[in-house]
Amino acid sequence: MRRIKLDKIDRRILRDLQANGRMTNVDLAKRAGISAPPCLRRVRALEEAGYVRGYHAEVNPQALGFGVTVFAQVGLASQAEPDLRAFEALVQTWPQVREAHMLAGEADFLLKIVAEDWASYQRFLTTELTAAPNVSHVKTALAIRASKFAAGVPIGGE
Repeated sequence: MRRIKLDKIDRRILRDLQANGRMTNVDLAKRAGISAPPCLRRVRALEEAGYVRGYHAEVNPQALGFGVTVFAQVGLASQAEPDLRAFEALVQTWPQVREAHMLAGEADFLLKIVAEDWASYQRFLTTELTAAPNVSHVKTALAIRASKFAAGVPIGGE
């Protein structure tokens, strides 16, 4: 993964792709003010340099039956690196955990978890999460609604 220096056009391309990953190369080039072939070369260079990690569709959780979103602060009994890695590996096996962040502070991890309903989250909590090796405590916060969701990062440069 080689780093490239981002110019105004690269930042515009990244902003547009982040907003709409399905945008055609022709539309992307028009918005960036360049022709399609150099735009495609820039996109490939941005991908190879690691600025673009992938493309995905944003799906509606409620439409798929996931009506509950929970944020769980997880404390571990040991913060030794092998124990942290073991917990991170276990989290990777739980499909309902959509995000996992290691934290500095009172909790060791913050997990974003989706579930069909409160009962299914409670089953996951009691049979998987709190039963996991090295987990000492879990503090749960039920999300009432999301008032903002912005994928990615703010990209300046214009």
